Amino acid sequence: MRIAFASGKGGAGKTTVAASLAVVWPQPCLIVDADVEAPNLHLFLHPDLDAPQPVYLTVPELEAEKCTACGECADICAYKAIAMLGGKPTIFADMCHGCGGCFEVCVPAALNRGRRELGSLQWGRWNLNPAREQALLMGKSRVGEAMSPPLLRALEKAYSSDAGAAASGGTDILIDSPPGVSCPAMTTARMADALVLVAESTPFGMYDFKLAHAAFKKLGLSLAVVMNRAGMPGNEAGDAALERYCAAEGLPLLARLPFDIQAAEGYARGNLPPVGSDANALAWRGRFESLQQALRRWIGDQPRQDSARQTETTGQARAERHCDGQGAAEARHA
Repeated sequence: MRIAFASGKGGAGKTTVAASLAVVWPQPCLIVDADVEAPNLHLFLHPDLDAPQPVYLTVPELEAEKCTACGECADICAYKAIAMLGGKPTIFADMCHGCGGCFEVCVPAALNRGRRELGSLQWGRWNLNPAREQALLMGKSRVGEAMSPPLLRALEKAYSSDAGAAASGGTDILIDSPPGVSCPAMTTARMADALVLVAESTPFGMYDFKLAHAAFKKLGLSLAVVMNRAGMPGNEAGDAALERYCAAEGLPLLARLPFDIQAAEGYARGNLPPVGSDANALAWRGRFESLQQALRRWIGDQPRQDSARQTETTGQARAERHCDGQGAAEARHA
């Protein structure tokens, strides 16, 4: 089962929830850091990381001697990565989405297949769970790279491989998604079988949570909610509003994780709430064990389905292609 943890905004607590659940998960699992623009699971799980594996996108390179300056490549490029300047094509490789259309229309074959580095993937092993060593897979965008979805598809291919199955024990994959409802977040959601929205009940948090719910529910995924920082002083009305919204929308509320200054201070030092032997850590371990039990019961009640990638509508597929140039894009490892 692939379970993604998402949120309407950064800082809601999805990374804390995903990582803490991995710590208490009762069987081998793989945790995936899909927040490729700002991955941070490794800061809390302290894994031994393998060498990075570069991921590339195929982009055109002009062979000027063959070019007839017909302009067909510029005409077909929906992303303006090729423009006719001074009577000849100029390629802006960083704007290329890898759709491959320019190669198809270039009659004199003046475009060669080059590549642009999107970022890298890294496997790792960590052992904060005293019962076993666990696996981590992390994606990281190249500094300055504006396009995440092709790297995310390479990430999905990696954890769907035989190596991914071996790392996860062939059972569950926990995915820490990018925040918000941008293209990377929607692409990651399509990789999952179920989605857990981590929400805080502040006015800002509620606004973004509702936006996220409105976006993700269109994907046909099973959705549930975890309320984080419940019981913040002076925010009782916010907690009640979040509970009413979940009830009205038929969203299962799996847990109410309390506001805890001591846990926040530990998190700022890179410590997860359920890790440690002090009374507060043991209390948090109990909360996350209860959450994983509620999560597994909820998943068990859902009809088994293929991921949303196979159930999306034509319009959603078109939107994804617009985001990431899915068409004939070729993201590959070195």
